[in-house]
Amino acid sequence: MFYREAGDFKTSYTDDSQTFPIKFDRYRYYVVLAVGFGIIPFIINDYWANALLLPFLIYAIAAIGLNILVGYCGQVSLGTGGFMAVGAYACYKLMTAFPDVSMFVHVFLAGGVTAIVGVLFGLPSLRIKGFYLAVATLAAQFFLVWLFNRVPWFYNYSASGQINAPERDVFGIIITGPNAPAWATYLFCLIFLAFCAIIARNLTRGTTGRSWMAIRDMDIAAEIIGVNPLKAKLTAFAVSSFFVGIAGALFFAVYLGAVEVGEVFGIQKSFLVLFMVIIGGLGSIFGSFAGAAFLVLLPVVLKVVGVDVLGWPTDIVAHLQLVIVGALIIMFLILEPHGLAQLWRVTKEKLRLWPFPH
Repeated sequence: MFYREAGDFKTSYTDDSQTFPIKFDRYRYYVVLAVGFGIIPFIINDYWANALLLPFLIYAIAAIGLNILVGYCGQVSLGTGGFMAVGAYACYKLMTAFPDVSMFVHVFLAGGVTAIVGVLFGLPSLRIKGFYLAVATLAAQFFLVWLFNRVPWFYNYSASGQINAPERDVFGIIITGPNAPAWATYLFCLIFLAFCAIIARNLTRGTTGRSWMAIRDMDIAAEIIGVNPLKAKLTAFAVSSFFVGIAGALFFAVYLGAVEVGEVFGIQKSFLVLFMVIIGGLGSIFGSFAGAAFLVLLPVVLKVVGVDVLGWPTDIVAHLQLVIVGALIIMFLILEPHGLAQLWRVTKEKLRLWPFPH
């Protein structure tokens, strides 16, 4: 009754292969985009931007990128933090070397640089997989952090080893730096998230996505039926790293403004994004959004309830967050491996049959 595609007929292949073939889904996403672009910028403030919205938008981009690699192509990666660092440092070098170029160009080029680095570190996936590939990407994580710490050229020979985002504007509106308004930084990140989500959705529904999923399900059988494993795996690494690099560039330039690579892009960042994908749902774009929203919202809710309402010490609340996240990961891996996205699919199935029993 509430959610049905009955009567939603397709009269051409183009209609059936569009991004959201079900009319209800299209309208629902149009409403979400209208609220995101047309309402939130007028009511946002600095607290909501820095505590919730900017982290959610940026982590959602990173989660989509990692989900393409892990969820759709089945290539386990623990180097997300290092690839985000590549995007951040590439954006910093571009911002300082070409101050007159638009920030949109800087962020996209930072994603392109990260894609190249991701392909280089993805080459071992042609010979190894599973646990061994995870170890290889973990090595990439530590190597990249070490590189950015040890080579002064990356941080422009700063005495502190920290990179600071210079103030830049887009169409006369400041985007980076302490004077950037909350609504402008929010819209800037939202544009990139909408772009990445649409690209990812179309890629995963097309030939490229089907080849990724064939490699994920059974790589030998996929190769037998004509899927090129070299092309499939390296394109997955490239697209995933491109999105993760964009997330790293936005995390540095728009959200934090100043970064020290070991503290911000360490192994904890890689695990955080991986937890978002696991909790949200492997192989689901919506799951990337759900996992990012959950893990960004959880610390805020625990702080409000635990510290402000119940008066618990801050360190107890921080440890409680780790316990909750760990318990949820175990629960989802055992009871619902496809995460929050599968729960949403089950809900939609029930809505299709409401008010009749399932």
